[in-house]
Amino acid sequence: MADADNAPAVSPAAANDDNASGDHKGIKEVAAMLGVTHRTLRFYEDNGLISPQRVGSTRIYSKRDIGRMQLILRGKRLGFSLREIGEFLDLYDSDPSHIEQMEHLRGQVREKLAELRAQKAALEETMRELRQIEAEATDRIEARR
Repeated sequence: MADADNAPAVSPAAANDDNASGDHKGIKEVAAMLGVTHRTLRFYEDNGLISPQRVGSTRIYSKRDIGRMQLILRGKRLGFSLREIGEFLDLYDSDPSHIEQMEHLRGQVREKLAELRAQKAALEETMRELRQIEAEATDRIEARR
């Protein structure tokens, strides 16, 4: 799968815009636009996260489908599971005035932030240890020259 960092940012409103103007794209164009493979698009469709229209056997992606894919890729980049991403997409599809749903989303985001902070602290400690080992190795090398 491609790097989701290059996927353009998208707002929930854009993800829900079904683009009545008829601006639809085929799988090849969408895959290239998002930097993913055709298989990746089919995978997310098989998992119920996107549902492009079909003309015969050809998948046709609306602006809404592309927006949802951008949200999916962002969610994966941020470390969310497919289940969590599906829940986020359901929230975006729902009425934003439903406070309980927004509170649930906020809670999940806060949990992920706490998890990432813990990972960051662990990485920083590992980097400190590695810098110390590197410094000790450098000192020993220099002492023998």
